[in-house]
Amino acid sequence: MLPDYPFERVRGLLDHLPAPGNLEPVALSLGEPQHPYPDFVGEILHANRHLYGKYPPVAGTPDFRRAVADWLNRRYDLPDGMVRADDHIAPCAGTREALFRTAFLAVPPKKAGKQPVVLMPNPFYQCYAGAAVAAGAEPIFVNTLAENGFLPDFAGLDEGILARTALVYFCTPGNPQGAVADLAYLEALVALSRQYDFTLVVDECYAEIYNGDPPPGTLQACAGDGDLSGVLVFHSLSKRSNVAGLRSGFVAGDGELITLFRRLSEYGGSPTPLPVFAAATALWQDEEHVVANRALYREKFDLAERILSNRFGFYRPDGGFFLWLDVGNGEAATRELWTQAAIRVLPGSYLTAEDGIGDNPGDRYIRVAMVHDYAVMEDALARIAQTL
Repeated sequence: MLPDYPFERVRGLLDHLPAPGNLEPVALSLGEPQHPYPDFVGEILHANRHLYGKYPPVAGTPDFRRAVADWLNRRYDLPDGMVRADDHIAPCAGTREALFRTAFLAVPPKKAGKQPVVLMPNPFYQCYAGAAVAAGAEPIFVNTLAENGFLPDFAGLDEGILARTALVYFCTPGNPQGAVADLAYLEALVALSRQYDFTLVVDECYAEIYNGDPPPGTLQACAGDGDLSGVLVFHSLSKRSNVAGLRSGFVAGDGELITLFRRLSEYGGSPTPLPVFAAATALWQDEEHVVANRALYREKFDLAERILSNRFGFYRPDGGFFLWLDVGNGEAATRELWTQAAIRVLPGSYLTAEDGIGDNPGDRYIRVAMVHDYAVMEDALARIAQTL
């Protein structure tokens, strides 16, 4: 039985409560980028509108696959031939559906003679847990806390759990805490996947929104021997290029798993329309808009640091576009911000699961999406500081 999705829960928490009528409501609960996307997106969609009458290829267009392979090789400085456009890349209609679908490729009926396990960070992107349950696995949540740098210690789990593990979901930069795994962490995680024969799925959709140095990628952790077996990485244009409605991303990694992913897509996937492939190809080939986008987020985190520093356990995340604020009671703070300041945030407990002793590591927190423009965020952050 899948629980209500976090945004349904927050609507249930707040929709019956009145917000102040003298304030413009600001939604900071949803990670939907509000920055502009490049003008050429609309131009390309319009120029290719005649292609909406054609069935699109499940494997994507050759130009799209080449653009993605070229971007991966540039971004992560991969060895020649390690990632090949025709063998190691599959398109997807945004990464959520693809992340969910991958569990059906990776989770067998039994692992070590028992119900298989799917591991994930806690907090977690909710589709990870939904995929685990739908695939018949036991989801196990590994806490990411300030004391462990907001990075899950998968290797520290009980041997019996690791032996049953069929799939690990991991996100870097993390959602919601913004922690970036360094190359040594990723190399150790790849090694762990080989030791216990599980599929490693790494969600890197926030990889192009960062504060300092570019976050390393999991494909880099495979570059030493060029072995991609059991490893899949997921990227999206939703955050990188502010086109959440375009629904375009890709999966890259293990060639055998990519073949299976494409086959599953042929039976029940949603192929990307050809005009969208054309626009997505141009976006992966362009870095200018990505640099500008990153600069906008950097300015807003400077703003948050000025308004919220020394409060709510504020820290500047290494990547992503969320604040993870310790407010004592996340649900109570969410209600208070809505009824007193017309600010809608997400309680941290809606992104986390209880541990074995009934504690929820998200109870104390709220997640704040820094997605609006500078002026809106300046007003919203000031309201948060004044209200809590």
